[in-house]
Amino acid sequence: MTLVLGGLFAFGDTELKAESIEKLPKQKINISKVYDFACPWCYVGKKHLDRAIAQRPDFDFSVDWQPFQLNPNMPREGRNRWEYYRAKFGYERAKGILEKHKRVGAAEGIAFCDQPEAMAPNTLSAHTLMYWGEQDGRVDTAMLAEKLYYSHHVACENIGDHDVLVRIAGEVGMDQTSVARKLDAGRDEDKIKQQINNTRVGGINSVPYFVINDRYKLSGAQPVEKLLEIFDHVTKGQ
Repeated sequence: MTLVLGGLFAFGDTELKAESIEKLPKQKINISKVYDFACPWCYVGKKHLDRAIAQRPDFDFSVDWQPFQLNPNMPREGRNRWEYYRAKFGYERAKGILEKHKRVGAAEGIAFCDQPEAMAPNTLSAHTLMYWGEQDGRVDTAMLAEKLYYSHHVACENIGDHDVLVRIAGEVGMDQTSVARKLDAGRDEDKIKQQINNTRVGGINSVPYFVINDRYKLSGAQPVEKLLEIFDHVTKGQ
């Protein structure tokens, strides 16, 4: 039985001040997210994750971004998106895939672009920028990721273009001159390639992929309700 006595909470024979209840540490939830900025389902999955996290304000979330490239052999300048999809899937299937993206996106508040000149990018530089953002404690990495996803999927920009990436870096408070110099020099690209290779060796070949508290592993853009279910299981020690 719990009794409230003035400013005290009584649990059986134990009394705790209300202030101490409020200062109890939040339940920690660590999420490792494997992703590729070119992947539309990764963007949908991010939206779902953001909504799930917002519905559990009493939990302490930490999100670790693990890079992946669906096509590491994409030319660094990218390819026309429609031509790439058509060559990969065939005309009818490519058309159906893009139409499905638009339908699903509309339900999630994502207006997937369909401009004929839109590019399928090589995402190595974008992943490298994300890596630098994670190393810089001043950068909101969730905001940086959102801007990169939005740039590619909604604004129809080529996130393999260094000028686009430098602009986005400046928008989240990163030093644009330094970012431009490092991008041009290919700084840390080998680290990103090694991370991606380690992920593949570990058996992950599709994204998005989530690992929650090193225990729960989920493939695909999970519904918000599923994520909440996992979060609640974690906090109950299940």
